[in-house]
Amino acid sequence: MTRKLIAGILLLASQVSFAQSQDMRKLIDSEFQFAAKQYKVLDKNIPAGLTPQSFNAKTNKLVTYDIKWWCSGFYSGSLWYIFEQTKDAEIKKDAEKALKILEPNQTYTGHHDLGFMMFCSFGNAYRLTGKPEYKEIIQNSAQSLATRFRPEIGSIQSWNKNKYFNCPVIIDNMMNLEMLNWASDNGGDARLKEISVKHANTTIANHFRPDFSSYHVVDYDLTTGKVIRKATWQGAANTSAWARGQGWALYGYTMMYRFTKDTKYLDQANGIANFILNHPNLPADKIPYWDFDAPFMPFSNRDASAGALIASALLELGQYVGAHEKNTYKQAAETMINALASSAYKAKLGENGGFLLKHSTGALPLNSEIDVPLVYADYYYLEALARYKKWYL
Repeated sequence: MTRKLIAGILLLASQVSFAQSQDMRKLIDSEFQFAAKQYKVLDKNIPAGLTPQSFNAKTNKLVTYDIKWWCSGFYSGSLWYIFEQTKDAEIKKDAEKALKILEPNQTYTGHHDLGFMMFCSFGNAYRLTGKPEYKEIIQNSAQSLATRFRPEIGSIQSWNKNKYFNCPVIIDNMMNLEMLNWASDNGGDARLKEISVKHANTTIANHFRPDFSSYHVVDYDLTTGKVIRKATWQGAANTSAWARGQGWALYGYTMMYRFTKDTKYLDQANGIANFILNHPNLPADKIPYWDFDAPFMPFSNRDASAGALIASALLELGQYVGAHEKNTYKQAAETMINALASSAYKAKLGENGGFLLKHSTGALPLNSEIDVPLVYADYYYLEALARYKKWYL
C-alpha cells in the first residue's frame, strides 16, 4: 500500500469521524432544547410538595410521590442538567423549587437511597452553583446514609427487615456510594469513604457470578454475618440478570474507580460491560429487554431506563481504558443514544406527561411500571448526552 493511499484512507477516516461528531453535537443540542420545552410541560402538572415519577396513559394522569420515595431527586437533577446546557432561567427556577422540597430528606434514614435522592439533586446543584448550603445538605445526607452501614456484614443495609428478607442488600446500593465518596473527598468524614470501599468490596464478593452478572438481592444474617440467600425482587428469576441491575453495577464500579483508582474496580466494571455488550440477548439497538433472561423474547418489554443508565456508564468507563476499549464503549453508547433519541423511544412535545422517554420497565414481576416513562430514565439519558458532549466532542 502506497503512502499516498494510506494518507487518503486516513483523511477519509478523519472526515467521517468529523461528520459523525457534528451529527452527535447537533443531536445532543437538539435533545436538550427539546428537554427544556418538555420539562416545562411536566412542571405545570406536578402537585405542590410532590415529585414526578411516571405517567399513566390510560387515565391521562401524572404519577407522583412524596419526597421519601427513592426517585425524588431525579427530577431536580434532570432540570440541572438541562439548565447547564441551555442556560434557560425558567428551568433553573424550576430546579431550585424542586430542590427546596427535598431538604428534609437530609436527615432521613428509612432506606438506603439517599444518594439517588440527595446527590443527583443537590450534587448537580452544588456542581453548577457552588452554594455552600447545598454542600452542607450533601454532607448531612451522607451522614444519614452512613447510619445504615452494618459492620457485621460489611455493607449498607438497603431495606429494613421485612417478611421476605432479614437484612437485604441490593445491587442498586452501589449507586448511593457516590455521595459518600464525594462527601469524604470534599471536607467530610474519612469514614464515609471507608464505608463506601467496604460495601463495594463486600458486593464484589457476594453479588456476582463468574460471568460478571449480578444477583439483585443478597440477604444477610446480622448475627453471623453470613449470606442467607441470593434472590431477586424485580428480575425474572433469582438466577437471572435483571437488566437495570447490571446497569447499576456497571455504573457503580466505574464510579468507584473514579474515586479510588483501585484497579479491581476497573476490572469489575470492564467485566460487567463485556457481559452486557456481548450478551446474545442484547438487541441490535442495544436497549435491553427488562431482564437479559426474560421470557418470550423478542416480545418481552424493553427497559429504556436500563439503556440510558448503561450508556452513561459506558461513556465514563471509556475515560479509563485503552483506545480499543474506549472506542467499543463509545460506539455502544452512541447506538443507545441514537435509539433513545428516535421516535421509537422519545415522546413528542407535550405528550407522555412531559417526560422525555417512553418504554421503561420498573418492576415487571410486581406488575408495576410496565412500558411507561420513568423519571430516572430521563435523568440518565440527559446525563449520557452531557457526558458525550463533554468527553467525546
